[in-house]
Amino acid sequence: MKYKAILYDLDGTLVNTVDMNMMTLIRIIHEETGIELTFNDVIPYYSYPGIKVMEMFGFKDPEKVYKRWVRYVNEYEQKASLYPGFKKVLSYFHAHSIKQGIVSSKMHKQYEIDVVPLHVEQFFDGCILQEDTNKHKPDPEPILKCLDILNVKPEEALYIGDTYNDYLASKNANVDFGLAHWSKTYQGDTSEFTYVLEHPEDLLKI
Repeated sequence: MKYKAILYDLDGTLVNTVDMNMMTLIRIIHEETGIELTFNDVIPYYSYPGIKVMEMFGFKDPEKVYKRWVRYVNEYEQKASLYPGFKKVLSYFHAHSIKQGIVSSKMHKQYEIDVVPLHVEQFFDGCILQEDTNKHKPDPEPILKCLDILNVKPEEALYIGDTYNDYLASKNANVDFGLAHWSKTYQGDTSEFTYVLEHPEDLLKI
């Protein structure tokens, strides 16, 4: 491993929350507008913070609708889960003194619901979430703040994410970027990315 630290996005990267977020978004849109959208219609919104999505759809009371969406997400039968292979990856880097951190737009309350039950926090040396910075991806502030906690320089780190927004954040922070292609949430051009990874265990080959 050429890097001293690996940073991870959460949703669609480390944690599979795609169905629980997108299927409930379809439900919310139908309730608010009467419009029936498909999974492919809503997947482009996966990379945005939830309240931003509500605003993008122009709902009359976005905060109220957002709270209902969060309730639907947390009631969804399929809960958040680690992508297969990640426990091995996290354990390997931890055992080999590669620092690991989380940089995500997920809010602390939702982190407690989705991530804490997965029992992986012992692998991470830093965690930056929505409320921890004034600026958010694609601004570099969240990544740079995590690197500061880890005491690692940008050129010594790799950021793993599943969206173009994640790439822009890493680029703005002068950090190499690896696309978490296993979630299939990004379907655009990948030529700018440092790595395109099809499975979490591909990280062990870098």
